[in-house]
Amino acid sequence: MRKIILLGTSNAVPAEGHENAHLLIQNGEHLVLVDCGANPVIHLPKGGIDFNRIEDMILTHFHPDHVSGAPLLLMDLWLMGRKTPITVYGLAHTLSRLQTLMELYDWETWPGFFPITFTELVEAEHQNVLRKHGLVITASPVRHLLPTIGIRIEFSPGGKTVAYSSDTEPSDSVVRLARGADILIHEATGATIGHSSARQAGEIAQRAGVRQLYLIHYPATAAPQQMIAEASTAFDGPVIVGRDFMEIDLN
Repeated sequence: MRKIILLGTSNAVPAEGHENAHLLIQNGEHLVLVDCGANPVIHLPKGGIDFNRIEDMILTHFHPDHVSGAPLLLMDLWLMGRKTPITVYGLAHTLSRLQTLMELYDWETWPGFFPITFTELVEAEHQNVLRKHGLVITASPVRHLLPTIGIRIEFSPGGKTVAYSSDTEPSDSVVRLARGADILIHEATGATIGHSSARQAGEIAQRAGVRQLYLIHYPATAAPQQMIAEASTAFDGPVIVGRDFMEIDLN
């Protein structure tokens, strides 16, 4: 089973039924969490996800709406007796701050804590993140308010390719990251510093030559049909407005 579950689709201000943007990659039994919002132990089971099976977590950047749930997830897994390791991937800017945050919680004094490996990514295009279980994930820096990565997800053999912009202004780096992908998941907060509008997301999708565009990280009050119309002025493929717990089949 190959799929991506959109766990949340809101921008930084969530609403009922519309959590902050984060997602889950599933390739068979292998689960990769990309960013970590809300309270994962409450939120993930709503999508039928067993959070105990998460092996890897990728954090795109250190803004609260993308990382606030990480300490809760790690603490609750420990309290529930987890022994198997988790690997956390991110830029130095992100990982150093997460580790500082955990130190403020005195996590090193919590007895019997399961192993965590922090894997630092280089801020350069097409950096390898992980390669295992038929899944290849690479990362490239994008244009946000602080160091941020977008990711490219390739399922093999014979699977599809997905790019995720994370939070970003229109960026040539995202175009290169998404080049020829089956799907681009792109933020649509609006044309502000560090972010993109639905039309700008459509422009990036068109330049990258992707087949489908999913819009994510948009205001909870946004009108989906208007967003689709805006993106479609620049992109001639299908445009889908993501909703919480929407599943993207990648078989």
